[in-house]
Amino acid sequence: MQDYQTQQPTVLKILDAHREMPGNLLPILHGIQDTLGYIPPDAVPDIAKTLNLSKAEVHGVVSFYHYFRVTPPGKHTIRICRAESCQSMNSKTLETHAKQTLNIEFHETSADGMFSLEPVYCLGNCACSPAITIDNEVFGRVSPEKFDQLLATFKGTE
Repeated sequence: MQDYQTQQPTVLKILDAHREMPGNLLPILHGIQDTLGYIPPDAVPDIAKTLNLSKAEVHGVVSFYHYFRVTPPGKHTIRICRAESCQSMNSKTLETHAKQTLNIEFHETSADGMFSLEPVYCLGNCACSPAITIDNEVFGRVSPEKFDQLLATFKGTE
């Protein structure tokens, strides 16, 4: 994990760019995560001080929204759809398989740093349920076997 001292100039630049914007907390958090890949916990005091909020208020927003991460993501992010169509096509089995295969839960990263696992609540690929994305690529009709093949493919691209 990077040292916050090396990330702080980036965080402060994002804070300065959004300082006067109404409703600026969410755009700031998105800006930090889009740039660094996550919200470093050590950035919370800087955000709170700049916006005249308590650290608890900032932490509350970060922890409320599942989109925000407080740990660095893996090299690849896998999102498994949990919407009704995918559920009806056995996404729970796929979810269980993915967690066991990667030895992680949702919002975690595999020990080798390769894969992060995230839930998502519709990928718009309902006709091909169950669906996942790996990074920005959508895959449909994903069985546990197809999941394993996709993992091997993405591991092989390193």
